[in-house]
Amino acid sequence: MKLLTMRHIFCTFTLVLFLTSLSFAADWQVFHGPNGDNKSPDTGLLKKWPDGGPKLLWTADFIGHGFSSVSISGDKIYTSGNIGELSMVFCINKNGKKIWEKDNGPAHTAARTHPGTRSTPTIDGDFVYDASPLGEVACFNKNTGEKIWNRNLLKDYDAPMPRWILGHSVVIDGDNAICMVGGAKTLAAALDKRTGKTVWESPPPSNPGAATAYTTPYLFDFEGTRIVAVMSEKSVEGLDAKTGKRLFAVPWSNMRNVHCTMPIYHNAHLFLSTGYDAGVSKLFKLAKNSDGTITPTELWSESRLNNHHGGVILVGDYVYGTAHNGSWGSINFMTGEIGYLVRSVGAGSVHYADGLLYGLSENDKTVILLKPEPKEYVEISRFELPNEARDKSWAHPVVLDGKLYLRHSQYLYCYDVKAQ
Repeated sequence: MKLLTMRHIFCTFTLVLFLTSLSFAADWQVFHGPNGDNKSPDTGLLKKWPDGGPKLLWTADFIGHGFSSVSISGDKIYTSGNIGELSMVFCINKNGKKIWEKDNGPAHTAARTHPGTRSTPTIDGDFVYDASPLGEVACFNKNTGEKIWNRNLLKDYDAPMPRWILGHSVVIDGDNAICMVGGAKTLAAALDKRTGKTVWESPPPSNPGAATAYTTPYLFDFEGTRIVAVMSEKSVEGLDAKTGKRLFAVPWSNMRNVHCTMPIYHNAHLFLSTGYDAGVSKLFKLAKNSDGTITPTELWSESRLNNHHGGVILVGDYVYGTAHNGSWGSINFMTGEIGYLVRSVGAGSVHYADGLLYGLSENDKTVILLKPEPKEYVEISRFELPNEARDKSWAHPVVLDGKLYLRHSQYLYCYDVKAQ
């Protein structure tokens, strides 16, 4: 009897050790996650995929066409897509079944400007927020889909529509829902998340009248100040997140004045990257002035790794992502030294989880698993999404609760990437 008891205790202890070695988070409430760094907190994931890829758990094919990623809260998943002439927000359960769908105004359907939704819905408490490609910002009850409030910021501020239509997601900071605007009146605005009423308006872009860029507002703390970094088509600007006051502005342009890549803040330094001809990556050192404003000083500039969109991720001392020409690469955060640039599956989006990079090619639906080695491209596994859609794959991957979510056109896939 004593032997059986000891064996039982040993087995129980072993199981507890195994379970505590796994870490699966419940929520991914905003585009690029709670820290804006696009890093999943998951551990205990597969370090290599089987031939043909990890197990496909389900496919949702009712979400309409779009480039939106997913946000997750508890047992609910949110995304958006075009259904006919409407921009729709979807709530999906963890088995891939639709709970509700509600419209957020007219859809973007114009040819040659990539019809479809862009924004990823944002979750906060019992509510979900969405920004449509045409400027409609709305708040929904996350459980029922009831629309609580909505307003069109482009119309409210008579703001110009960017060439490739609005692409940012709403960001919640305390009681404020921060949104991009652009134009002659304000670059960004904070709305009361409960009512949609304006709390603050930033100054107009430092290039007066410039349209907003496509990046989601990026929050960080610097020497006691909460800052939100926002972009126009010609500048990167740091605003006081409480008041909207402009603290710094950096000229930021390329051949097309198209900026899609969110910054990275780390230890008083701000990393920026943009694509096209004249695209570049740069690092700025931030210094606070006596009046509370901030002076950014450029430390280095490197044009060979110029991220178009798909995002970049800081892992250790290096930033990883793709260049505009499609190369996958790494660059030292502090020095600008290129670690590697390698042709692989063409340009794509990237996500980080449990020590590895998850990549999705924008052109051929190929999914790759990479080890973030600073000096060499190390591909571990790859597979292809099982559909014939010809559209670009621009939605960023998300890993949460041991599941990999991948969006391509009207399809959302959920794969099991837990280690067995």
